[in-house]
Amino acid sequence: MLIIETHNVQETQNAARALAAWLSPGSVICLAGALGAGKTVFAQGVALGLGITEPVSSPTFTIVNEYRGRLPLYHMDLYRLDTPAALDDLGYEEYLDSDGVVLIEWPERAAGLLPRELLWVEINRAAENACAAGTYRRLRFVPYGPVYENLLAEMKKACGY
Repeated sequence: MLIIETHNVQETQNAARALAAWLSPGSVICLAGALGAGKTVFAQGVALGLGITEPVSSPTFTIVNEYRGRLPLYHMDLYRLDTPAALDDLGYEEYLDSDGVVLIEWPERAAGLLPRELLWVEINRAAENACAAGTYRRLRFVPYGPVYENLLAEMKKACGY
């Protein structure tokens, strides 16, 4: 596990950008947190780290946004899904089996359909010492599986976390 505290949007994006350096085809990143926690800001940092230059926005209404960079990025927002069965209509399994990075906001809506190996990133507004802009965040990275355990170990070593 790794915990990073960030104090502004740039630091949150930088943490995500650092993570992107270790992502490979088939990587699955789940972003959990309340509305406004910073999940899309984190997604923007991953995109920057993958060399994506176009603007990245929340796919709340489109459900999935696709971007091209060093690796394809499939950014999903499952907030508006009524049931996990609705994932079938999205081609969810095809995205998971793709050559890109799958980033899932509101992963708890995919109850029982997430792969066993993934990186869970919980983003919370830090209540104490919150700065006036309200951008102080606590990022908690939890690896599931040896691939993500190794990824976090490499990231800690290289970035000094």
